[in-house]
Amino acid sequence: MSEEGSSSEKSWLERLSMAFTGEPSSRDELVELLRSAHQRDLLDAEVLSIIEGALVVSDMQAREIMIPRSQVAVVRLDMKPEELLPVVIESGHSRLPVLGDGPDNVVGILLAKDLLPLALAERRQKFNLRDILRPCTAIPESKRLNVLLQEFRATRNHLAVVYDEYGGVSGIVTIEDVLEQIVGDIEDEYDFDEDDFIKAHADGVFTVKALTPIEDFNTFFDAQFSEAEFDTIGGIVTQSFGHLPKRDERVVLDGFQFKVLNADNRRIRLLQLTLPIDE
Repeated sequence: MSEEGSSSEKSWLERLSMAFTGEPSSRDELVELLRSAHQRDLLDAEVLSIIEGALVVSDMQAREIMIPRSQVAVVRLDMKPEELLPVVIESGHSRLPVLGDGPDNVVGILLAKDLLPLALAERRQKFNLRDILRPCTAIPESKRLNVLLQEFRATRNHLAVVYDEYGGVSGIVTIEDVLEQIVGDIEDEYDFDEDDFIKAHADGVFTVKALTPIEDFNTFFDAQFSEAEFDTIGGIVTQSFGHLPKRDERVVLDGFQFKVLNADNRRIRLLQLTLPIDE
């Protein structure tokens, strides 16, 4: 590192340490100091958001961010290739839990890439799903996210199956779900081009970014949502819930059905929209 770079880094660290004089005695005081540092341009908004997200994660449990069981795509251990492949393709996911002899008996995790040999017809005759299973990480609903993230890193697993107190499967949590609580939205199967706000799918279903300007939304869908109180469709949807909604919560506004696809502890990020059905 050059002397100039070293001097610049030292200066930044010195300025940051000056912001913490007084030694905060609680987390709330620490957050106030961090926000004060941001206001004085010692921290940029992105860094502040990540630090706050990391602090929040230490208080969160798996049950708060898990994908509920009803929304999890699974495959069965006894499936043949012609049964297995359509499920994997339809889900669009890279990892799926594999069930054994019951709905709560997860025997392992299937990585979609491990199915590539099935492209060869001769491999299908010798295929046995058990031979390519990956280990399954099982966690309780009360598992704290900061501990879970450490376990993900140590085991190199990307998915954990969440069990309730009675031994039943509650859902799943992925490493992406945890990281999104810290750094915000990570691109996934719902992503579209950076400049696009609305993406059309089949049968009158759309994915809509919560930051879509109301004017653009109204123009695209010939809707009449007011711009008096909010600038984005996410603001209107959040207000209609009366609270910050979680994934899979739904609300109907002016005939449009909105379903939350992605949200964190601060805001809605992505919505699924179903158009009104003409009577």
